[in-house]
Amino acid sequence: MTINLYAAWIGLLLASLSGVISGLFFHDESWLGGYTTWPRRLTRLGHISLFGLGFINLAFFLTAQALGIKSGVTASAILLIIGAATMPTVCYLAAFRKPFRHLFFVPVLSVSLGIAMFLRRLVSA
Repeated sequence: MTINLYAAWIGLLLASLSGVISGLFFHDESWLGGYTTWPRRLTRLGHISLFGLGFINLAFFLTAQALGIKSGVTASAILLIIGAATMPTVCYLAAFRKPFRHLFFVPVLSVSLGIAMFLRRLVSA
């Protein structure tokens, strides 16, 4: 689905921008409480999830296009986009308000189901 291509490139852009922002402060060992603290770990996870899920959306789009799959993947496409939007959001929210960590099931299930459904569609093709 074309929307996943846009989601991929938007995610990669946001990953780069979040890297620029955190890159301004990474040299400070005490930034966000230090390297091993919860806020710093979660902001790193949010940053890398933007890259990772951007690449997953890109792989989804390119695979579907290469194999000529145009139907039966709408749910997968939507779930992958939900995961790409919610994973970094939950990471950044949880970095500063720990109770938000209880929302990680949303992006994890979205991405897992999206990939599983797409694999099922690939096998049946």
